[in-house]
This record gives sequence, structure tokens and C-alpha cells, in this order.
Amino acid sequence: MKILVEVSRWIVGLLFIFSGFVKLNDPIGFSFKLEEYFSPSVLDLEFLAPFALIIAILVVVFELVLGIMLLIGYLPKFTTWALLLMVIFFGFLTFYSAYYNKVTDCGCFGDAIPLTPWQSFYKDMILLGLILILFFNQKYITPYFARASHRWIVFLSFMLCFIFAYYVLMHLPVFDFRAYKKGTNISQAMTVPQGAPEAVYDYNWKFLVNGEEEIFTTRGAYPNVDGEFIEVETELVQKGYEPPIHDFSIEKDGENHISSLLAEDKLLMVVAYSLRRSENPGLQKLDAVIERARNNGYRVIGLSASGEELKEQINEKFGFELDWYFSDETALKTIIRSNPGLVKLHKGTIVEKLHWNDAEKLQF
Repeated sequence: MKILVEVSRWIVGLLFIFSGFVKLNDPIGFSFKLEEYFSPSVLDLEFLAPFALIIAILVVVFELVLGIMLLIGYLPKFTTWALLLMVIFFGFLTFYSAYYNKVTDCGCFGDAIPLTPWQSFYKDMILLGLILILFFNQKYITPYFARASHRWIVFLSFMLCFIFAYYVLMHLPVFDFRAYKKGTNISQAMTVPQGAPEAVYDYNWKFLVNGEEEIFTTRGAYPNVDGEFIEVETELVQKGYEPPIHDFSIEKDGENHISSLLAEDKLLMVVAYSLRRSENPGLQKLDAVIERARNNGYRVIGLSASGEELKEQINEKFGFELDWYFSDETALKTIIRSNPGLVKLHKGTIVEKLHWNDAEKLQF
């Protein structure tokens, strides 16, 4: 039993540390996921949405430090209780998401390892089993290092976590696991390669045969049935290939200008998924950057999901002469974790991404 406890201890501890760290690397991304859970269509806890970022940081720091506490053997009773309650809570969330198909990616490992809701639930159930082993065998959780050092290790862990969280919030995630990471050619990432697997659907055809309704299933072909056709329903059997970037467009006046803009040799995109929620100090910094970029031969455009009226108001308020385009809010949130943020491209390839705090570091 002692060996089983030790193995469970290391698996659970390292998994919690890894899971906490990848989310702490991108707390804004995890806060977006929490907002999705808080929405009316999921848990209907909209009053928590304004606090999503604070909750995200507290949850991931606690998750990471719990993993450290388990590994060093600090307060085993408290640690195992906290682990048990945490995995039960997240197990409920992942089951709810999977069963009712509410949230397609739980964000358990951020963008580093995307999991489907059912995969997340099964992962939580395995974790629950390992944590139960620890919970009922706390006497075998022997401490590492001197007991007097445990409090200092935990205190230092908390401090380093909050310092790291502050750094990525004021700049950008240190590790970028998203499809729009530096070096990505957007056009290529949107392309479906030749011979890629296509989606497979079952077509359920409903006919009235001899006065009774019957269903005939095919993979697309109209069935040879002697009866009166009523309706047809499709059911996804197997997903086809989905390119890494599949929801990005640059629209203006109802037209998608993505092809021409991504062909530009020098392009700077000012990305603000919501101008209403953009930070004023960041907007105030943009004018100098826009002017410097244009002086260096760059075409500068704005990308936002906000309405045209608000875009005009922002241009007038901050003295911009910025040509704004529309793009999907979710895609813009994925491109850069800054509102506003700066993305420099060369013929569709992302050369540089900067938080507005680092606008002066943009190289031309």
C-alpha cells in the first residue's frame, strides 16, 4: 500500500502542478473559459463574470501550490481534503459540460493539451481514484525535507506564482500554445491539405411506408424506398480534418479582405476584441506606434468585434486615423491576450506579438 500511495502521490502532485502552471501561464485564457461556464446557457452565474480573472488566478495558484504541498508532505489531512473537494467539483463541471454538450473544451490544461469534455471527465475520474487512495491512507504520506522548511516552501511557491501571474498579465504568456503563435503563417494554417480526412455523416431518411413511418440510414445517397418522403436528419459520425485556424476573417462592408491583407509585405494589426473593454492607457499608447509604423512603410489596420459607431468614437477620442475591420471576438481573444494588442505580420506570417505595455519595443 505504501508504494501505491507514493506512486499516486507523485502522479497527482505533478499533474496538479503541470495543470496549474499551464493555466497560470495564460490566466486571461482561463478567465475566458470561466466566463463561458458562468454564461446563462451553462451555469447561469453571470454575476461572477466580472470577477472571472481574479477567480482564475486564485484557482490556478491554489491548484499549483496544492500539488507542491502534496509532494513535500505538508499538512496531508488538509491537502487531501482540498484535493478531493477540488476534483469532485471539477468532475461535476466536466460531466455537466460533456453530458449537456455545453463547453467543448474545459481548459484543464489550457491550450497546451486540448481535451474534449468526456476526456476531461474521464481524467477527473482517474484523478478521483488516485486521490481517494491518498485520502484513506494519509499516514503513508511522509514528509520530504525538514518540517520547518515546509511553510517557507509553500509561502515562496505562492509568492512566485503571483509574481509570474502579474508578469504574464502585464506582458503576454511566456509559452504560447495557441494556433496564432509567433512564426505561424496564417494562410497556411487555414489551409486544408489535399487528401485530408473529410467529415462523415449518417443521413437518416424518414419515409411513410404502408401507413407507418420508417427511417433508412445512408451515408448521403438518396435511398431507394417505395414510400412517401417526410424529412431527413444528419448525424456526425466522424469529424473531418479541421485546420488549426478555421474561424478567422478580416471583414469590411460585408467583404472578407483576408487574402489581400495577408499578402501585404508589411502589416501591423491593432487587435482589440472589445473596444468597450479596452484599457485606456493602452489606447493612448497606440497613436505613436501607428505613426512610427507608417513612417516605416507599414500598412496599419484595426481589428475588433465592436460596432462601427464605437470604432469611429475611438478614432475621434484618441486621434487615430485607423482603418477598422471586423473579426470574430473569439478569434481575436485567441490571437493575443491583450486588449489592445499589436501583431506584426510579413506576408501572412506572424513576426511579432506585443502587449500594449510593450508597444515601445515594437521593432520595424
